[in-house]
Amino acid sequence: MKKQQTLASSFSLTGKGLHTGLNIEINFHPAPAGTGRVIRRTDLEGMPEIPALSEFVKGTERGTVLIKGSAAVSTIEHAMAALYAKGVDNCLIEVNAPEFPILDGSAKHYIEAIERVGLVEQELPVEPYIVKQRQEVSSSDGRSRIILLPDSKFGVDVHVSFDSPVLSNQFASLESLEDFDAEISASRTFVFVREVETLLEHNLIKGGDLDNALVIYDQPMEQTQLDKICDLMGVARKVAPELGYINNSPIIFPNEPARHKLLDVLGDLALIGRPIVGRIIAFCPGHKINNEMGLKIRKEIKLNEAQAPLYDPNA
Repeated sequence: MKKQQTLASSFSLTGKGLHTGLNIEINFHPAPAGTGRVIRRTDLEGMPEIPALSEFVKGTERGTVLIKGSAAVSTIEHAMAALYAKGVDNCLIEVNAPEFPILDGSAKHYIEAIERVGLVEQELPVEPYIVKQRQEVSSSDGRSRIILLPDSKFGVDVHVSFDSPVLSNQFASLESLEDFDAEISASRTFVFVREVETLLEHNLIKGGDLDNALVIYDQPMEQTQLDKICDLMGVARKVAPELGYINNSPIIFPNEPARHKLLDVLGDLALIGRPIVGRIIAFCPGHKINNEMGLKIRKEIKLNEAQAPLYDPNA
């Protein structure tokens, strides 16, 4: 039986917060078997802790937000995807801000840090969540759906579709977590140019620049308006009629947005607290529907735990 794992030693990363613009330090520490993944806000009085579990998800706008009591933390999904993919079952995460740093907009730096420190096996067995029957969660308009199917192993398929001449239909899949590092981890978050002004006006994006997000220019706008956005995002001005990506660095994969959506699905479903044995099929996923599926699974897990007979080794 597979045993639980934790980090062999601690590591830290620093970077800017996407939504706050703060300079953030985040530290990942080994944790005892059975702890799970726990986030500690070191900047708050009493250093409150929030379990990284679906029942603590209280917001899903532009990222997943966990709240317990008066403590909140957001933009956790990239780190959670990395911990899940590398099999880090138990970990204490200390962060000195209300969000995780965005880093380069992917999970790559987390993966590299985990590989650098390594893992150690612990005494307790892993308890996977085995998908025994088809499950589905869909949005009210039917556009977004997540389906779980029984399978002997883990796998994910993601289909995305946007009303966009630059980003239309894309597909990404992951057949094994062993392929996550090479195929998924470096895929960056993305945003449409038409959204940037609105996000800035609503204080939803402050630390974002063209090093930590794909910026997609898919609807022509006035040159002066595009110049303003390029200046805000710190990139050379573009010619307004020319649609496409306006990043300083090229896209990594032709379907990088779909791969990043897959990364987000993993990061959000990591909040069920167990590895999944089954097939995940996601159509136009987003943090809201990802976490609805996560909460559905968590309720099932807790119900089964409550109904399980108590085991007495001395009986």
